[in-house]
Amino acid sequence: MRFAYRGRDDVLRLVDAQDPRVAACDFGAYPEAEFEADLRQFSDGAQLNPLQRLLVRDSRSTLRWLAESGVSFEPIYSRQAVRINGRYRFWGGLTLAAVGEGEGLINRERSLAKAAGCEFALNAPVTALLQTHAALRQIKSRVCGVRTASGAGIIADAVVLSCGGFEANADQRAARLGAAWRSAKVRGTALNQGAGLTLAQSAGAALAGDFERCHAVCMDTATPDFRDSAIPHVERRRFRRISYPFGVMLNRRGERFVDEGADFRNYTYAQYGAAVLEQPGAVAWQIFDAAGAKLLYDDYFQDMATHWQAPRLSELIDELPGIDRSQAMRTLDAYNASAPGEGFDPTIKDSCAARGLDPPKSNWATPLLEPPFHAFEVTCGITFTYGGLAVDVAGRVLDGAGQPVPGLFAAGEIVGGLFFDGYPGGSGLTAGAVMGRRSGASAAQVY
Repeated sequence: MRFAYRGRDDVLRLVDAQDPRVAACDFGAYPEAEFEADLRQFSDGAQLNPLQRLLVRDSRSTLRWLAESGVSFEPIYSRQAVRINGRYRFWGGLTLAAVGEGEGLINRERSLAKAAGCEFALNAPVTALLQTHAALRQIKSRVCGVRTASGAGIIADAVVLSCGGFEANADQRAARLGAAWRSAKVRGTALNQGAGLTLAQSAGAALAGDFERCHAVCMDTATPDFRDSAIPHVERRRFRRISYPFGVMLNRRGERFVDEGADFRNYTYAQYGAAVLEQPGAVAWQIFDAAGAKLLYDDYFQDMATHWQAPRLSELIDELPGIDRSQAMRTLDAYNASAPGEGFDPTIKDSCAARGLDPPKSNWATPLLEPPFHAFEVTCGITFTYGGLAVDVAGRVLDGAGQPVPGLFAAGEIVGGLFFDGYPGGSGLTAGAVMGRRSGASAAQVY
């Protein structure tokens, strides 16, 4: 969860300082100004809007609120730190995760909610929002509950929609994002079909944000259909392939098509899934030598990985199905001749660049020389959609005139206008927490 922090003391307030590894951590600082700059680079050059400014300003206090409520956090040692001379050096502005990551966060929050007296109605999909009628002397119709698929009505003083967008709906992906997106893998739940957006619009809500772009990452081509709920979250996560800064990516034409070292993967991985989708057959291969393979997430070497290994680079390319072998070797030879291999440092943008190539590799460009060589076949996996409901900083859902829809609030990925041309990794979960806290407080005021 990305959050602004001034230094070590802010981080220590959120983690178990008794863990002996914490004493060996160099957390650095991630000030609000840097968080704002990171968001601006994904906002088409525009100044931050009120929701984005709220995300930055409330990020630290929201994590502190979660910690004080009973949620535990820990440094992301395995994916966001490199151990150098006995010290953990964190990079890319992303330092902490909830213990157990997403699954651990959900389980902990659920137990805290139950302890507070909250009730859960599972397997009860909402089919309609209930509203009072204007004839009942209401200035505007008010959302006053929901109806479920069983026909039951649940009356409430306020309703908070905290569902996702339309990423699991192939027809809506094709209509809004483009025909190619029909074939994208769905990383998360199959239940985000866009129903929340439709329900809110029926109650008078307006849409906001970017409906033509989304968060999409490189996924193994063997990624299963996650409608099978028996696959635990931790196993789903292992199909990500986001260590590409330490190698190169080739398409079927045998060509590179992105700058693998443009920035830390935190700032490019949400866009590079779409880049793969645009390639022939919507596939690509991530190529590493033995030195690069040492820096890969453990996810890469799971049993189901689409993985090839060979003692020579030419032999590796021979094994890749459907690739233009001759062009691939020319591409790799040109890359190796341009990659300096000196000054490499995975914890900073090291300017160890392969220039004179199109596209270049701007950082972490080391030649692929050390056997064995590895290739992993990837495709596009959609995470969440950026377009959503128009919402103000109090979490109130707005209508077409910019006025609140009485009784209706929103949080999570259904909120539009937070992300546009990508996002800094870890911002989505923080945004859900910031807006959830706001919308919950606003809904409580209705009561």
